[in-house]
Amino acid sequence: MAPRASALYCGPGSRCACRGPHQESTTGAAVAQDARARTVTMLDVARRAGVSRALVSIVFRDAPGASDATRERVRAAAAELGYRPDQRARLLGRHRTRTVGVVFGLHREFHGQVVEDLYRAAEGSGYELALGASAPSRGEAQAARALLDYRCEALVLLGPTLSVAALEDLAAAVPVVVVARAVRSSAVDVVRTDDVAGARMATDHLLDLGHTAVAHVDGGRAPGAAERRRGYRAALAARGLSAGARVVPGGLDEASGEVAAAALLDGRPTVTAVTAFNDHCATGLLFAARARGSSVPGHLSLVGYDDSAVARLGSVQLTTVAQDSPALATAALGLALRRLEDGPSTPNGDGVRDRGRGGDSGGRREVVVPPRLVVRGTTAPPR
Repeated sequence: MAPRASALYCGPGSRCACRGPHQESTTGAAVAQDARARTVTMLDVARRAGVSRALVSIVFRDAPGASDATRERVRAAAAELGYRPDQRARLLGRHRTRTVGVVFGLHREFHGQVVEDLYRAAEGSGYELALGASAPSRGEAQAARALLDYRCEALVLLGPTLSVAALEDLAAAVPVVVVARAVRSSAVDVVRTDDVAGARMATDHLLDLGHTAVAHVDGGRAPGAAERRRGYRAALAARGLSAGARVVPGGLDEASGEVAAAALLDGRPTVTAVTAFNDHCATGLLFAARARGSSVPGHLSLVGYDDSAVARLGSVQLTTVAQDSPALATAALGLALRRLEDGPSTPNGDGVRDRGRGGDSGGRREVVVPPRLVVRGTTAPPR
């Protein structure tokens, strides 16, 4: 990650916010070189060296996956451009913090469960966790930078919406593990639920009950939303029901479920069952249906996703797809510590698929955790 530029000039004898020692710069060329170093990005180095951004990340992390010739070419390009990766959060030899940073969504209930399970997984590991919350007023990038400022040795990002390029920039500074999102990059490790299988499981449950008019309330561009749409469509296609597929815009909260209910239930409703992106969206739809006089599951069957606390409330009793939070947390922390300690393998639980890349223990890893269906009181055969 390239160092961030400052709006203040730090010169010899100056008093500035950085509070660091100042060195004399004797030539204008040296000052220009320093200015370039603050603005050159990893992408610039990749273009100059004729390689991908991911390969540049691998080189600066000293990770396996790049030949000696490629490493030499990348470092030469970086030297020519004056690029210096931010080393604040790298392992600092005798000054290790043994801290793993976790970026999570402040308003995402499932993220809170994973954080709790990460703490359990970290017990006895010799590492501490530092939390960085993202919220509408504080983005994921800001949360991650704050953790790097605290010299976290690795980052675990829960359901990040950052671009792949931004994730690779973070991975140039420290090992990065992404949880609950499929990411195609050799620079980061991934731990995720098989969301295609989960959505298909939910849809198959409704089809097995006899429903043929099944809609899906989606999660927009949220991590996992595309995979859940695919699983829904695949289940319908397998029964010859693709023509009846109906995907309704939704979201992550109860309000989005209420909006979806208006689209599905007002007028002359044609659907008898719905799968929702998550439990909160499903709960909003549930209460909106009841407010319209529709019985759940009498008039409408409903399946959520996550098996969050709201799904287990007595007034809700939502049929849902459970993600294995302990398995996700254990695998994510294991991958992060493996990067830090150079361990030989990835932790696997029952049914967990470990998709190693590159055929060696130091390559990129993707751990896929199977979901399971939890049947409660919101699904029944159609009337």
